[in-house]
Amino acid sequence: MLTFTPLSGAARSSRTTPLAYVLQVDDVTILLDCGAPDWCPEPSSSALKTDDLDSQSTHWEKYCQTLQEVAPKVDLVLLSHGDLAHSGLYPYAYARWGLKAPAYSTLPVQAMGRIAVSEEIESIRDEEDVGGPPPDTDGEGDEGGDNAMDVREDGQPEGEQRTSASPESKQNKGKYVATPQEVHDAFDTINTLRYSQPTHLQGRCQGLTITPFNAGHTLGGTIWKIRSPSAGTILYAVDMNHMRERHLDGTVLMRQAAGGVFEPLARPDLLITDALRADFISSRRKDRDAALIDTITTTLSSRSSVLLPCDASTRVLELLVLLDQHWSFARLKFPICLLSRTGREMLTFVRSMMEWLGGTVSKEDVGDEQHQGGKNRGKRKRDDEGDDDAIGAFALRFKHLEFFANPQALTQTYSSKDPKLILAVPASLSHGPSRVLFADFASVPGNVILLTSRGEEGTLGGALFDRWNDAQRPEDKWDNGKLGRNVMMEGAMRLCLNTKVPLQGSELDEFLAKERAEREKQAAQQVALARTQQMLEADEDEEESDSDSDSEDEEDVERVLGGEISSERPSKKRGDDDGDAMDWIKGMEPDEGAKQLLGKESQRFRMFPYIEKKRRVDEYGEVVDVGMWLRKGKIMEEEAESDEVKERRRKEEEAKKAVREPPSKYIYNYVEVQLACRLLFVDMDGLNDGRATKTIIPQVNPRKMILVHATASATDALIESCSNIRAMTKDILAPAQGDTVQIGQHTNSFSISLSDELIASVKMSRFEDNEVGYVTGCIMGNASSVIPTLEPATLVAPTLTSAPKPGVLGARPLQRLPRSTMIGELKLTALKTRLAAVGVHAELVGEGVLICGAAVKHGSSGLEDLGESVAVRKSARGHVELEGTVSEVYYKVRKEIYGLHALVAAG
Repeated sequence: MLTFTPLSGAARSSRTTPLAYVLQVDDVTILLDCGAPDWCPEPSSSALKTDDLDSQSTHWEKYCQTLQEVAPKVDLVLLSHGDLAHSGLYPYAYARWGLKAPAYSTLPVQAMGRIAVSEEIESIRDEEDVGGPPPDTDGEGDEGGDNAMDVREDGQPEGEQRTSASPESKQNKGKYVATPQEVHDAFDTINTLRYSQPTHLQGRCQGLTITPFNAGHTLGGTIWKIRSPSAGTILYAVDMNHMRERHLDGTVLMRQAAGGVFEPLARPDLLITDALRADFISSRRKDRDAALIDTITTTLSSRSSVLLPCDASTRVLELLVLLDQHWSFARLKFPICLLSRTGREMLTFVRSMMEWLGGTVSKEDVGDEQHQGGKNRGKRKRDDEGDDDAIGAFALRFKHLEFFANPQALTQTYSSKDPKLILAVPASLSHGPSRVLFADFASVPGNVILLTSRGEEGTLGGALFDRWNDAQRPEDKWDNGKLGRNVMMEGAMRLCLNTKVPLQGSELDEFLAKERAEREKQAAQQVALARTQQMLEADEDEEESDSDSDSEDEEDVERVLGGEISSERPSKKRGDDDGDAMDWIKGMEPDEGAKQLLGKESQRFRMFPYIEKKRRVDEYGEVVDVGMWLRKGKIMEEEAESDEVKERRRKEEEAKKAVREPPSKYIYNYVEVQLACRLLFVDMDGLNDGRATKTIIPQVNPRKMILVHATASATDALIESCSNIRAMTKDILAPAQGDTVQIGQHTNSFSISLSDELIASVKMSRFEDNEVGYVTGCIMGNASSVIPTLEPATLVAPTLTSAPKPGVLGARPLQRLPRSTMIGELKLTALKTRLAAVGVHAELVGEGVLICGAAVKHGSSGLEDLGESVAVRKSARGHVELEGTVSEVYYKVRKEIYGLHALVAAG
């Protein structure tokens, strides 16, 4: 039985991101994607003060709480795309919530996901205090912990800006942002697979087989195929793109050369897919590219600049390839600036994964390099050496691209008056460089803000898209397949800009004083704790010594000191050592040994102290090197240490060597932006629109389907489209967030053993990865086992035959003919391929008809002589008709049809 629960990104939801779903296959719990929301949404119009922000509730709390409860129970994690919406919360859940189940993805998804999350958390931690790692971890990045000053400034300064520093503000409560070290540790544990690589799982997931296929949309984007022996085939396909792009091939789900759906993904038992754009019609790609390029070129030529918000790892590649090709073709000299901390790292990873790229980028770039001549190519190889030896040296070089880590570095290189194209992260403009640039950029007339994605609801990017779309005419809105026009932004917008600044002056002195007092307090506590521990150990030693026989102690002391023993007991207090010694020898004249005994404050000898003179050599005259044995013992101890201890010690040493960040505070600054720039939206998300979705899904033809990641209108549009198709399933579910749906029902299973005679009599037929056979027998009990045995029916009872009717001449006993069943579904394309291998020509002449054999045309009449040709027709599901004269071609075709099925005979 299958159980499906959307944690986030459900159907009929106003918020379609992030994506996270729990799929339970029998006793195995699978987490499909683990996305993160935008942690910095825009405050509502009524929440213009910091105090009002404290009372705002966050929309992601329900999702995060549910994921925290489910995470320890998950047995398998599958990540489909390497962006924040699909894998952004995985590092935090892995480090803090116990999501330790085996995780699988493709290599690009692992690399791009690591880069996207690293860019996100570093940008947020530079603006807000989200706290450091938990006390029991050794993670890094606790910027908001020890080095941030706990201050709050009240009051309203003069002017248009309001500033408050409050690192402990409640508005940061509930933001689950991992540390840099947690991000790297989490993504290092992901198991990477290649496309079409089946993986048979072990452990709790034993019996399941997972296979990734190309989904398009992002580098390494995955359609997951899950096969279960009890639940059948499950297909998880979200955010697909059937169109070929400049750096990616379209999804493998649609094979244009094969004339339909990719056969291994056809007819699944359950399809989990999205209907995000089922009610939208996208404009032509050629028109979108032209609009984007024309807008950029026109703006730069007029000595203005363009701000293009983008993501950090996935869709930015398509934009960079497009812009670089246009810059090279038009020979433009304007700079292309990428504001991202991880921009260089991202391109380095992409160049090392050229086998995952598609489209035309590699061919075009390699061809350009070869066309330039061997001398330049050889010189470049000698200059770059290591990089140019790989195929990635010729592709994705981006000669016109410049990298900047922050807006300050961009300002130092180019002034605000220089025309330039700026690609800044993130695309939502909720924080980071894109938001900082927007505050200064939007007030300059002539500048253009170019959006390429709609942005998440509640963010600045989403608000700008809504403003642009509302300004369009009804027939030009983006969901009608039109490009629309740019609009002039007017009015004012109030933004909150968060910054992290180092402490200075009296604030720094106050912080250092508090830090010094805290260190002294901790040192005093440690000293007191050590003193208490030492006293407890001394008391334990004294109790052990006092527990011995009193008579033996008195005799020993009397024998040593030669006097009478006082009847008083020695004191057990640690501070009265001198008094204890006097009690022991009371009434006696202390000799030299007693004086030496009195001189010892922390020891009590039962006899006179004797110092043994140790020999410097052993019995064989060899000098004993104690240091050598100590060193050897230390080496053996280090070798015996576990890897975890070594890793912990290494992290501690690195933490000691790391340069400590100066004390800082967080400033929440409200600015008033006077809008004067132009705004344009060009859809570059690279996703299927409604026409593609409504065409592909009926061809996949699942037995059951679950819709996710869609608005209410899109969900209803796809369900209505599927209901109008007669052959399409009517079992379509669209659960809301938190709702659980069950597919299938519980079945009672029984254990039974097959006898050797029965196995020997069964004829097995191979079908895909399994062998199928027809079994007939009787269940027999066994006294030595509780599991019954299935025996052949002929061994249990003789075959009953009806006696011949009396008086009927030549009557014979009735016998049943053997029954046969053919398992499988005939694919005409697969039959055509098999016939071509055995030398039989075949052509598809109509829908569901394959003509096999040689067809000869009669001269000028144009009529065809079918001759020995045979027609194979699929009249209905499971029904195949073979028409033609009895000939050699007929038998060859029939043999190949049988070969595509598993023949199970019962006789």
